[in-house]
Amino acid sequence: MNKYITLDNSLYDYILAHRSKTADPLYDALRRETAALGDISMMAISPEQATFLSLLVTAVGARRVVEVGTFTGSSALAIARGLPADGRLFCFDVSDEWTSIARRHWQAAGVGGKIELSVGDAAKTLAAWTPPGPVDFAFIDADKQGYDTYYELLLPHVRKDGLIVFDNMLQHGRVVNPSAEQSEDTRAIVALNRKLADDDRVESVLLPIADGLTFCRKI
Repeated sequence: MNKYITLDNSLYDYILAHRSKTADPLYDALRRETAALGDISMMAISPEQATFLSLLVTAVGARRVVEVGTFTGSSALAIARGLPADGRLFCFDVSDEWTSIARRHWQAAGVGGKIELSVGDAAKTLAAWTPPGPVDFAFIDADKQGYDTYYELLLPHVRKDGLIVFDNMLQHGRVVNPSAEQSEDTRAIVALNRKLADDDRVESVLLPIADGLTFCRKI
C-alpha cells in the first residue's frame, strides 16, 4: 500500500494553520510585498518551508550557512532566525533589484547583521569564495540548470554530516513526464536527482514538501 496523501486547498490550509508562530507580522509583510510582484513571486518559498528551514537550521546547530538564490529574502529571513547570535548566513544572488527588498526586511526583522550578501554570477563568486570555516548547512534555490555546479562548488566546503538542501526538485510533477516534454530546467533537475541518489559522497532523500526538497548529508 502506498503511504501518502494528496493535498487539496483545505488540507493545505490546515497544514499552514498547524505550525509554530503562524502570527508573524514581519514575515507576512515580506510575503505581501513579494506577492505584489506578480507571477515571479512563485520563486519565494512557502510558509511551511520557511518554518521548516528555521527549525532545521536550529536543530542541527548550524553556525555557518550558505544560500544560493535569495530572491526577496524569505528563505534567508527564516534561516537567519534559526542561527545563533554569532551565526552567519552567506547569500549569493544575481539580482540587486530583488535583494534590495530582502535587505530592507532583514533589517526590519533584526537579522541583517547575520547576513552577508554577494550579488553577481553565483558560479563565478562561489568558485572564488573561501568560507571562514566549514559550512554546516546550505540551501540551493536558484537557476535550476546551475544546481549541479553549485553543488560541486559547495560540497568541498561542507563539513562531515553537514546538510545541503535543494528546492523545486519535483518541478511541479514534471520530473516524471517523458523527456521530450520536459524543459531544460526540468531535465537538469531529473539528472541531478539521479546523480544525488547515486552519489556515494552523500546520503540523500527527496521529500514531497512544497515542490520537492532534497536533503543531502555529507558522508
